[in-house]
Amino acid sequence: MTTISFIRLRPAERIRHRWAEARRREGSTAVEVARLTADDRDAALAGGLLPISSHQGAVSAPAYVAAPGTALALAEAGVAGWQITVRAGDFRADTIDALARTQAAFLRVGRSSVADASSIASLPGIDARVSVFVDTVDEALEAVSVGARDLILRGWDTEAIGLLRDALPFALVERTAIPIGVGIDTVRDRLDPGSFKAYLDLVDASGGARPRTEWAPGKDLPAPNAPGRFSAQWVDDAWRNGSPPQNRADGGEVRRILDRALDGHRPSREEVRTLFEARGGEVESIAAAANILRRRTNGDTVSFVVNRNINYTNQCTYKCGFCAFSKGPRSLNLREDPYLLSVPQVVERSVDAWNRGATEVCLQGGIHPDFTGEFYVTVLASIKAAVPEMHVHGFTPLEVWQGAETLGMPVRDFLMILRNAGLGTLPGTAAEILDDRVRAHLCPDKIRTAQWADVMLTAHELGLRSTATMMFGHIDDAEAWANHIETIRVIQQQTGGFTEFVPLPFVHMGAPIYVRGNARPGPTWDEVVLVHAVARIAFSGLIDNIQASWVKLGLDGGLTLLAAGANDLGGTLMDEYISAAAGASHGTMVNAGDFTAAIASIGRTPRQRTTLYEPVSSMRMVGETP
Repeated sequence: MTTISFIRLRPAERIRHRWAEARRREGSTAVEVARLTADDRDAALAGGLLPISSHQGAVSAPAYVAAPGTALALAEAGVAGWQITVRAGDFRADTIDALARTQAAFLRVGRSSVADASSIASLPGIDARVSVFVDTVDEALEAVSVGARDLILRGWDTEAIGLLRDALPFALVERTAIPIGVGIDTVRDRLDPGSFKAYLDLVDASGGARPRTEWAPGKDLPAPNAPGRFSAQWVDDAWRNGSPPQNRADGGEVRRILDRALDGHRPSREEVRTLFEARGGEVESIAAAANILRRRTNGDTVSFVVNRNINYTNQCTYKCGFCAFSKGPRSLNLREDPYLLSVPQVVERSVDAWNRGATEVCLQGGIHPDFTGEFYVTVLASIKAAVPEMHVHGFTPLEVWQGAETLGMPVRDFLMILRNAGLGTLPGTAAEILDDRVRAHLCPDKIRTAQWADVMLTAHELGLRSTATMMFGHIDDAEAWANHIETIRVIQQQTGGFTEFVPLPFVHMGAPIYVRGNARPGPTWDEVVLVHAVARIAFSGLIDNIQASWVKLGLDGGLTLLAAGANDLGGTLMDEYISAAAGASHGTMVNAGDFTAAIASIGRTPRQRTTLYEPVSSMRMVGETP
């Protein structure tokens, strides 16, 4: 599919911090300076802009715009082609030589030279987009008609950009100073830490520019989509007030995938990735298709479970970059003193949960340095002795792996001990992203995909069912999401042991990896919609239940996703501090009455369920309060 990229860029002679902040508020993502100084670079980055230099000086820049000779010198000095825009020279041969040898991402020309530049960019061995400054919609349309594929906008407001989007015959996508599609590992290796942080704050999972919104998972803000729309990619009036597209995409590969899905054919791994890369109107179509599949599978019933989370310790031997539970920065006043609940305290909370109507306790916490497999067995047996009918949902694959290792026994044997002691189901957490390329940076000392899968396969073979989760929106991308979905599908096709899939949007505010400048500020709203909707489509006929996490998204956000493939709102939780430690402000509990009223308010039927999605005994049904 042909796309037209654009960048909101400001030329400048010098850069000051306040000026950069003002340009960022106006919508710019980059500033271009002829001779970049260290002060210029620092001011731009502090203001949230990526600096672009047109001079090969002592100060490195994230990106360069250079004449052919300078571009060749930059490449010889180790600057990557995706960092280079070649400014067309006086001689065609020099321009072609520079593009071919540098593999520059863009060829910049004046509007009168677009057609000739397009003929150069189309030559075999050259993969550059013709880039041109345009000041009006008419100028942009004329440039595109003769071959421009990248537009540079100075001072355009959102309404003008909306007019351009609607007038173009091709899809319009916004970029930063770095081209869309450059992998995060590649960017990490090339940019200095300050530039890398500024880049991550500007981009979504594809490397495209993030929508201008303050919303993020965990913030006490309404979802940024307009009423009647799922996608919040654009903020202009025409988009927010326009009619959503029909239930199927208007054309192309996305439409073909959705048509086949609605006819009962699950998408392949590559097709799942294609859906995850959708934007704008395609997001609307994917959400609509997911809603059809949800209705076919679950009807209009929305389920929830009355449960309690017991976070038994905030001390952990692992150093996961996303986890602020035991390592929250003191500047956010999120970090508690280290604690470890005793077994009697865990039992007391379990009994209290049972007396308040809970049918499940979910055991979650850090892996304390003194823990062995004996701790998990002891706490489990003690809970079941006190409240035999309580379902214990506990011990992630990481805890199972570590517990077996500390006792010197195979995972299978340890799982059998846990099962015989009364373990009901396993949570699918510790999965994060089941793509070891990402895990190497996100949670380097944690178990890898194969180990997580081995625990789940073994548990399912022993009759222990589990949930499946995916935490997304940090340093991952569509490729990682597709790999994760495929791993879950492979396991489910073998065992049928997963009861639900739970997308977990990354809460960034207090997460160490974000505070250090090494992660994005959570997923965009469109990415949240896509992960829930694509999961429904990819797991059709395999996993019937897709859960929306009110802890990460708020209850209103969760309700919105019930029309994009989700059918479950999770648990009341009673106590949940892991998300709060990362900065989430949606609270630590929703009571059953809140769930019931919220679900009824959108015309759906609420249903209290057990952990295994079975009906709850009338003796355990909860009214307005748990």
